[in-house]
Amino acid sequence: MKKNKKAALKKIIKKTTKANTPKESKNESPLLKEVKQIYSFMQSENLGSVSYEQKGVTVKIVRAAPQQVAVPVAVGAVATGSAQACSAPTPEYKQVIKSPLMGIFFRGSSPSAAPFIREGEKVKAGDVVCLIEAMKVFNEVKADVDCVIKKVLVDNGKPIKAGEPLFAIEKI
Repeated sequence: MKKNKKAALKKIIKKTTKANTPKESKNESPLLKEVKQIYSFMQSENLGSVSYEQKGVTVKIVRAAPQQVAVPVAVGAVATGSAQACSAPTPEYKQVIKSPLMGIFFRGSSPSAAPFIREGEKVKAGDVVCLIEAMKVFNEVKADVDCVIKKVLVDNGKPIKAGEPLFAIEKI
């Protein structure tokens, strides 16, 4: 980074993170304090990564993309964005795992990778069953119950809607 960009970044970091910086401990090193300020700045500006160099020390901070996590939902409750097994019947299947969001459906970690699960396989609660790409972020969809995958209802690489059934399942 050029000197003027370094100085500008340092100024912005100090200005925007003063109020957001966690309480400092007397035992913290100056480098740790700077890293905390940079991280707070990254959060406030919604940045994915920042590289920073000072006095021969290079610091690169990369924030992980948020992951979608399956949350158990009580029977009769309304879905709030998690993958869930439902007792409410769909046209052909009594229990399904639904999409928590709109995006592109992937059975594996990439379009050409092996699928996370196959029809007939047993899945434990918390196992990743697929990925949904939304706004260039891959979101894991996890099973919230122990089950057997009866049928994959969506083709790999196809667009899906929030709430669309992805897998027909049978609870174990």
